[in-house]
Amino acid sequence: MMKLRYTVLIGVALFAKMGFSQSEEPAKVELYGEYSFLRFNPTLTGLPSRDFNGGGGGATFFFGKYFGVKGEVMRYGSTTWTVTFPAELVVTPHGTTATVPAGTFSSSADMLTYQFGPVFRFPWKSATLFGETLFGGSDTNGYRNLERSIDLGGGTLSIPGTQHPFSMAVGGGVDFKVSKNFAIRAAELDYFLTRYTNPFTSTNNQNNFRYLAGVVFRFH
Repeated sequence: MMKLRYTVLIGVALFAKMGFSQSEEPAKVELYGEYSFLRFNPTLTGLPSRDFNGGGGGATFFFGKYFGVKGEVMRYGSTTWTVTFPAELVVTPHGTTATVPAGTFSSSADMLTYQFGPVFRFPWKSATLFGETLFGGSDTNGYRNLERSIDLGGGTLSIPGTQHPFSMAVGGGVDFKVSKNFAIRAAELDYFLTRYTNPFTSTNNQNNFRYLAGVVFRFH
């Protein structure tokens, strides 16, 4: 009877040891590259929402199993901005009077975003769920290029050439494990806030949406 107890205890200890030794240590660093789609809502009457396509990458450094800090940079390619004014418009940007002639005006635009903030991950079998809140800035030449198009058509607008407004991303996604050091980021969905100003409206909050997907390299 005593021998049976010892045998059972030894078996349990060996099983526990095997399970512990085979458990995978969570990654301490993740490097990733992603495609990104951004639905940008410019909050300017007559200027509809625009689709930006681009991509970028970044890194996440983890301080334990669940919590990490993430940094990323995304670049979005050119899209066309078009706005129609049925009649001449008078605006007062920066306390001065300016005019916008009647007509349709188009220009190209791209965007750069850079974000940093906390990430929480939740490993589950072969998948890892994560949520994040990122803060940073962005830059687009869309408003500036549109202003130039309007001025070439007879307008007298004056918009600062460079804006780097506050931006924020809140959301999360899921990664699927392929191997110990490699995963596929199937989807990341974020609410994305930008705060560009323009001479036409008093609001400077653009409530946007973005989708990202790509690959993740994990280092333990």
